[in-house]
Amino acid sequence: MKYISALFFTLLLSFQTFGQSQLPDHFLNGKAIVLISCAPDARPIMEWKEIAETIHPALVETGGDPIAYYELEEVILSEEIQAAYAKNFEQRMVRNIVTITRKSSGDFFVNIMEFSGNGNLIKAGNHWSLNASAISVLNENLIAAGKGLRSKNLMALDVPAFLPPLVGGGESSSSPSGNQGPSLPASTRFIAKNPLNLDVFKLGIPLSGASGEAALLTQFRYDLLGKSSDQILAAQRAEKASLENILKEYYPYETVFLTEIRSADALIKDRIQFVLMRVEGREADLMESMSLNSTNIDDPNRIVVKYYIKFLVRNELYTGPVWDADPDGKTALINFLKNLNQEQ
Repeated sequence: MKYISALFFTLLLSFQTFGQSQLPDHFLNGKAIVLISCAPDARPIMEWKEIAETIHPALVETGGDPIAYYELEEVILSEEIQAAYAKNFEQRMVRNIVTITRKSSGDFFVNIMEFSGNGNLIKAGNHWSLNASAISVLNENLIAAGKGLRSKNLMALDVPAFLPPLVGGGESSSSPSGNQGPSLPASTRFIAKNPLNLDVFKLGIPLSGASGEAALLTQFRYDLLGKSSDQILAAQRAEKASLENILKEYYPYETVFLTEIRSADALIKDRIQFVLMRVEGREADLMESMSLNSTNIDDPNRIVVKYYIKFLVRNELYTGPVWDADPDGKTALINFLKNLNQEQ
């Protein structure tokens, strides 16, 4: 079986980072949001806010206008949250998305992309990038890249702005301008029930890197950035073998493994109306993002995995009749599949 198509290889190649000497015009003429992903085992230890404080002066001197900093994992917690951030960025006339990734090796990577204007936040395609083994070197290289270039960003903030996240775990805003962060809209897309007609239509099972265009930003997470196509293939094979065993035992209907990024229309044409989705994060955050009450859970900060089913035809998200998240991904999946058998 072929695990990846020419299209997916094309998308992977389009996200390979490459150094460029010329900063993009849109970065020198528009507001930027900076998303930081930091490996917890990187040494010396640096929290993501410390990285923001260290790199902010260089981004400004380079000619940029970074108006807010967020943790990348916080923004990509779910499609619903990502779409809410996108709406807020559009209202604030953001033009650029900058990612700063610190790998476990300690190396730093900067990627500058134009804001897509929709819930995907970015588009697949070439982007400006830079990397260095230390943040001091990264700052020097950023400043050097902006030498001699005229920037139209004339009122950049002197200090980085940290705005509260959309759900849970938030801190008070330290934005010097007093702007408030985006708020999570009341969602009617999440439904605490099981979807109907699972026996009629196929259930798509996305493997790593194949969750759709909204997942493009995950490519810059510290544990995914820079993975080769061979590494992704190997991870997909192992992931598929593990999922097949669970699905064989707990899911009686037809499934299709998705190994490439495909549009909803393309999936529906193949009679794939349902897609199994997986999110991971703080339990209280996940519950609140799905319009559920989190006040009675024992540990709001516990990191858990939650599965749900996306109904592509009406863009509805079915979380199941009971809350079944678990710190172990396999247990969370088994719980969710078992609960699919419950009567409505």
